[in-house]
Amino acid sequence: MGLLLFFSFFLYTKTLATYNGIEVISLWVRNYFGPFYLYLGLGCVLLLIVIAFSHWGRIKLGPPKEKPAFSRLAWISMLYSAGMGAGILLRAVQEPVFMQQNPPLATDISADIIALEFTFYQWGVTAWAFYTIFALAAGLALFHKKLPVATSNTFNTVLPPKKKAFWNNNLLLFIDVLTILTTIFGLVAAVGLGASQIKGGLNHLFEANLDYRLIIAIVILIGMFSLTSALVGVQKGIKRVSTFNIYCTVFLLLFVFVQSDIILILKNFFYAFYRYTIDFIPLSLAIGDFNPGKAFLTDWTYYYWAFWLAWAPFTGIFIARISKGRTLREIIIGVLLIPSLGSFFWFTIFGQSAFELIANWNAYNGEFNNVFTSIFVFLENYPLQTLINSLVILLLISFLVTSVDSAIYVLGMFTDNGNPNPSRKHRWMWGVILTIFSVGIVLLGHAKEDTNVLTAVQKLLIITSLPLSILMVVMTAVWLFDISKINSKKAN
Repeated sequence: MGLLLFFSFFLYTKTLATYNGIEVISLWVRNYFGPFYLYLGLGCVLLLIVIAFSHWGRIKLGPPKEKPAFSRLAWISMLYSAGMGAGILLRAVQEPVFMQQNPPLATDISADIIALEFTFYQWGVTAWAFYTIFALAAGLALFHKKLPVATSNTFNTVLPPKKKAFWNNNLLLFIDVLTILTTIFGLVAAVGLGASQIKGGLNHLFEANLDYRLIIAIVILIGMFSLTSALVGVQKGIKRVSTFNIYCTVFLLLFVFVQSDIILILKNFFYAFYRYTIDFIPLSLAIGDFNPGKAFLTDWTYYYWAFWLAWAPFTGIFIARISKGRTLREIIIGVLLIPSLGSFFWFTIFGQSAFELIANWNAYNGEFNNVFTSIFVFLENYPLQTLINSLVILLLISFLVTSVDSAIYVLGMFTDNGNPNPSRKHRWMWGVILTIFSVGIVLLGHAKEDTNVLTAVQKLLIITSLPLSILMVVMTAVWLFDISKINSKKAN
């Protein structure tokens, strides 16, 4: 907590100097460690597929006769809201259109399909594989080892007892601090981006030019709502808000879908998904004809992988918390496939509909270039503009609240001695700290005239996710060792 307040001090008082320092370090990380992110993502996906279809897949989180704590619909709603949320609104139109207008690969396949395939790749199973690795490691510690909630507890069996005093007092403390810091950086990045999109929507709706102080006000409002939800708890607060998010998202998706070329959307969805499946490995390695170039990888893929890694600790632990009673096979298949397919269909509907609009205009003048206003510009072409745009703003707020209240809950577990139901004091503390730090990120995003929140977030996350990515490799090895012991005991 002291480190966060110390860093917040520099964000508020030395904003430009802090931004410049982050920029220098991020360039170094991207130059030397960018490809490592790609290898790690592919490795996580392949490992989870092998485990899901092996005899290890029958192992259950918790006692063998334990029943799932939540219905499948509630489970999917909570993991999707916590793991993606507002990002699908932020990028719904802007990203597919960018990929169509600037194809990342030189190929004979149509620009529409390439655009959808690359969007699938960046929002697909790799992101959920990062979350799943953390979820399974945390679930093992929680429900099999009966240990408190802490990332370091996934390492408690790797050293002989005589070395554990040093291990626990030093390295494991470092692991927990690293996890908390990376979680916070990833979360406040999402809050800053989401609040900026809400401001962009309000500017567009009211034809105003509201400045970044509105973003600060929105961040504070989201912090208040999130703290209230976290104080209410998982069953009454987080579960209900997550379910509301899913219903609103499905309504918005169907609203656009039924007014678009349904046959073309379905055709391109299946073809883009087919391309994504067969091209997944070369895409993941960025080799040969599937290498979009260093500039593209830096601006898009490396940033996305860093973002998913930053969200992995708190999202993974939250998924573990709501997945008690489910088998590893069900968790892996459910977490990798269901949210990914939902995202793919979402991006196909909005992306393909935007492609059709551009084709009908006969010219494209960058109408969807702005990541913060693109979806509002897009919805101008549909009826009930005011109602639907208001729903998007409400959904943005609701998604952000769900993400932040989940993080408040998980961070509370970390600092309340691993208590799966952290005290109200710890929830209050993290609610306030996350709000303060989120405001600092907004200020960082306006340190220069030519920067915004997205630019600042990209640079910061690429730095903070590096040590966590290295930690994930070690954690995965330890988890495999522990799960093999559980399987041996079952066999005997």
